[in-house]
Amino acid sequence: MKIYIGSDHAGYVFKKQLLNMYTCEDCGCFSNNSVDYPDIAKTVCTKINHDIDNNVKSIGILICGTGIGMSIAANKYDNIRCALVYNNECASLTRKHNDANVLALGARMTTFDNIKSIIDIFINTEFEGGRHQNRINKL
Repeated sequence: MKIYIGSDHAGYVFKKQLLNMYTCEDCGCFSNNSVDYPDIAKTVCTKINHDIDNNVKSIGILICGTGIGMSIAANKYDNIRCALVYNNECASLTRKHNDANVLALGARMTTFDNIKSIIDIFINTEFEGGRHQNRINKL
Protein backbone atom coordinates (compact mmCIF):
# COMPACT_ATOMS: atom_id res chain seq x y z
CA MET A 1 0.00 0.00 0.00
CA LYS A 2 1.27 3.45 -0.89
CA ILE A 3 1.20 6.18 1.73
CA TYR A 4 1.24 9.87 0.85
CA ILE A 5 1.91 12.42 3.56
CA GLY A 6 1.53 16.17 3.50
CA SER A 7 1.45 18.99 5.98
CA ASP A 8 1.25 22.71 6.20
CA HIS A 9 3.77 24.67 8.24
CA ALA A 10 2.01 23.80 11.53
CA GLY A 11 2.44 20.08 10.92
CA TYR A 12 5.87 20.23 9.31
CA VAL A 13 7.91 19.10 12.33
CA PHE A 14 5.65 16.09 13.00
CA LYS A 15 5.67 15.20 9.29
CA LYS A 16 9.47 15.19 9.22
CA GLN A 17 9.54 12.83 12.21
CA LEU A 18 6.97 10.52 10.59
CA LEU A 19 9.00 10.33 7.39
CA ASN A 20 11.74 8.68 9.46
CA MET A 21 9.30 6.02 10.70
CA TYR A 22 7.15 5.17 7.69
CA THR A 23 7.78 4.68 3.99
CA CYS A 24 5.78 7.57 2.58
CA GLU A 25 5.88 9.89 -0.38
CA ASP A 26 6.38 13.43 0.90
CA CYS A 27 3.87 15.76 -0.77
CA GLY A 28 4.99 18.94 1.01
CA CYS A 29 5.40 21.32 2.57
CA PHE A 30 9.18 21.26 2.66
CA SER A 31 9.94 23.85 5.37
CA ASN A 32 8.18 25.56 8.25
CA ASN A 33 7.46 28.62 6.09
CA SER A 34 3.78 29.46 5.81
CA VAL A 35 1.88 27.62 3.07
CA ASP A 36 -1.78 27.19 2.13
CA TYR A 37 -3.07 23.82 3.36
CA PRO A 38 -5.55 23.37 0.46
CA ASP A 39 -2.59 23.09 -1.93
CA ILE A 40 -1.08 20.26 0.09
CA ALA A 41 -4.42 18.45 0.39
CA LYS A 42 -4.88 18.73 -3.38
CA THR A 43 -1.50 17.12 -4.03
CA VAL A 44 -2.22 14.15 -1.74
CA CYS A 45 -5.78 13.63 -3.00
CA THR A 46 -4.75 13.89 -6.65
CA LYS A 47 -2.16 11.16 -6.12
CA ILE A 48 -4.69 8.91 -4.38
CA ASN A 49 -7.19 9.41 -7.19
CA HIS A 50 -4.50 8.56 -9.74
CA ASP A 51 -3.85 5.34 -7.79
CA ILE A 52 -7.57 4.53 -7.68
CA ASP A 53 -7.72 4.94 -11.47
CA ASN A 54 -4.82 2.47 -11.74
CA ASN A 55 -6.18 -0.04 -9.22
CA VAL A 56 -3.44 0.72 -6.67
CA LYS A 57 -4.33 0.86 -2.98
CA SER A 58 -3.11 4.00 -1.25
CA ILE A 59 -3.88 6.24 1.70
CA GLY A 60 -3.06 9.78 2.67
CA ILE A 61 -2.00 11.47 5.89
CA LEU A 62 -2.56 15.22 6.20
CA ILE A 63 -1.35 17.31 9.14
CA CYS A 64 -2.12 20.92 9.91
CA GLY A 65 -2.64 22.83 13.16
CA THR A 66 -6.04 21.36 14.00
CA GLY A 67 -6.65 18.96 11.12
CA ILE A 68 -9.92 20.75 10.37
CA GLY A 69 -8.73 22.71 7.34
CA MET A 70 -7.03 19.70 5.79
CA SER A 71 -10.11 17.52 6.26
CA ILE A 72 -12.39 20.13 4.68
CA ALA A 73 -10.02 20.59 1.75
CA ALA A 74 -9.52 16.86 1.17
CA ASN A 75 -13.21 15.99 1.24
CA LYS A 76 -13.80 18.24 -1.79
CA TYR A 77 -12.24 15.58 -4.03
CA ASP A 78 -14.01 12.64 -5.63
CA ASN A 79 -13.25 9.23 -4.09
CA ILE A 80 -11.75 10.80 -0.95
CA ARG A 81 -13.10 9.97 2.47
CA CYS A 82 -11.01 12.00 4.86
CA ALA A 83 -11.52 11.66 8.60
CA LEU A 84 -10.27 14.05 11.24
CA VAL A 85 -9.11 11.83 14.09
CA TYR A 86 -7.86 12.63 17.59
CA ASN A 87 -7.91 9.20 19.25
CA ASN A 88 -7.26 5.50 18.63
CA GLU A 89 -10.87 4.35 18.71
CA CYS A 90 -11.88 6.80 15.99
CA ALA A 91 -8.84 5.78 13.93
CA SER A 92 -10.05 2.20 14.02
CA LEU A 93 -13.71 2.94 13.42
CA THR A 94 -13.15 5.30 10.51
CA ARG A 95 -11.34 2.51 8.68
CA LYS A 96 -13.73 -0.28 9.73
CA HIS A 97 -16.98 1.59 9.11
CA ASN A 98 -16.18 4.48 6.74
CA ASP A 99 -13.33 3.02 4.67
CA ALA A 100 -11.54 6.35 5.11
CA ASN A 101 -8.58 6.67 2.77
CA VAL A 102 -7.19 9.93 4.14
CA LEU A 103 -6.38 10.72 7.75
CA ALA A 104 -6.35 14.33 8.96
CA LEU A 105 -4.43 15.15 12.13
CA GLY A 106 -3.96 18.24 14.27
CA ALA A 107 -0.37 18.88 15.31
CA ARG A 108 -1.42 21.56 17.79
CA MET A 109 -4.17 19.41 19.29
CA THR A 110 -2.27 16.35 20.46
CA THR A 111 1.12 14.79 21.03
CA PHE A 112 3.43 13.16 18.54
CA ASP A 113 3.09 9.82 20.33
CA ASN A 114 -0.69 10.00 19.99
CA ILE A 115 -0.41 10.84 16.29
CA LYS A 116 1.92 7.89 15.73
CA SER A 117 -0.48 5.55 17.51
CA ILE A 118 -3.41 6.84 15.44
CA ILE A 119 -1.47 6.34 12.20
CA ASP A 120 -0.45 2.79 13.17
CA ILE A 121 -4.07 1.86 13.80
CA PHE A 122 -5.31 3.61 10.65
CA ILE A 123 -2.75 1.82 8.46
CA ASN A 124 -3.37 -1.62 9.98
CA THR A 125 -7.17 -1.63 10.19
CA GLU A 126 -9.24 -3.08 7.34
CA PHE A 127 -12.67 -1.97 6.12
CA GLU A 128 -15.39 -4.36 7.34
CA GLY A 129 -17.59 -3.98 4.27
CA GLY A 130 -21.06 -5.51 4.58
CA ARG A 131 -23.68 -3.08 5.83
CA HIS A 132 -21.03 -0.36 5.89
CA GLN A 133 -20.49 -0.67 2.12
CA ASN A 134 -24.15 0.22 1.54
CA ARG A 135 -23.59 3.46 3.43
CA ILE A 136 -20.34 4.24 1.62
CA ASN A 137 -22.19 3.81 -1.69
CA LYS A 138 -24.54 6.62 -0.65
CA LEU A 139 -21.75 9.13 -0.16
